[in-house]
Amino acid sequence: MRTLFVGIFAVFLAFSTPTYAAGQPALFQSEQEAQGHCPKDAVVWVNLPTGVYHFKGERWYGLTKQGAYVCQKEADQAGDRATRNGQ
Repeated sequence: MRTLFVGIFAVFLAFSTPTYAAGQPALFQSEQEAQGHCPKDAVVWVNLPTGVYHFKGERWYGLTKQGAYVCQKEADQAGDRATRNGQ
């Protein structure tokens, strides 16, 4: 039971504040938070396990199981890429 609690708490912490690791984009739970961080950049949804991001209006924007809203320029600098099939 303690392990479950620790795991849930770790997930909560991961998404309660933006992540600022060297060379990694700041991760946000909401599109509005991300837009506040980078008001002049596009906000994209990055699928964290694959490093593929989706633009607003595309099929998987905000919908993959493990993802976050990020600024496109930061995602590009971290080595993430746009989806190739426009979904």
